[in-house]
Amino acid sequence: MEQHKAFWGLLRRRQCLVPTLWGWLLLVASFAGLAIIGVRAMGPFLTINDPLPGGVLVIEGWAPDYAMEAAAAEFNRNHYDKLFVTGMPLAEGALLSEYKTYAARGAAILLKLGMSTNFVQAVPALQVQQDRTYAMAKGLQRWLREHGMSPTKVNLMSMGPHARRSRLLFEKALGEGVAVGITAVPCRDFDPAHWWRSSQGVRDVIGETLAYAYARLLFYPPKE
Repeated sequence: MEQHKAFWGLLRRRQCLVPTLWGWLLLVASFAGLAIIGVRAMGPFLTINDPLPGGVLVIEGWAPDYAMEAAAAEFNRNHYDKLFVTGMPLAEGALLSEYKTYAARGAAILLKLGMSTNFVQAVPALQVQQDRTYAMAKGLQRWLREHGMSPTKVNLMSMGPHARRSRLLFEKALGEGVAVGITAVPCRDFDPAHWWRSSQGVRDVIGETLAYAYARLLFYPPKE
């Protein structure tokens, strides 16, 4: 069959198949189903639990009090050598507090919960504008090196959907010789199983999804 040409032979007319009404409905239903599955899977994917008991335990100092309680219970349950608290300078209220960093504040909370100063160690980090979790992990690495400690495994505790990204950045910072386990403390600000039903859940999960994609695909540790 002769093909009709137009625009001085630069374009030609060809037949193609397009969906019918039922075809479009099936495509829309398929995409909607995949979107629902993706939304439901996003929270559990980020809120990873893959602990490595023993060795040293690390908690991010910005975590709320109930996370510190979980860290103290985890320490006593699995007999770690040390519990490190990482953290940067307080974002607000530093002038009213005797604790100037989240690391110091978190360590003080753990001591208030009955832990010994022999086991709790604050590891503050310098203030940075980006890649804060990585900076805190590098601060821990420097502290361990300066104090002659070289653990082969570290169990990290973080909050809800922040857990997967925290683990990734700690792995990048601590290097290949250190296995990093992760325990995600469930957030109480929203229902983790139905995070899309609250504005806090949407902000946390969507924000962490984008941040994890950046950390996985675009972040490269600076050369030392």
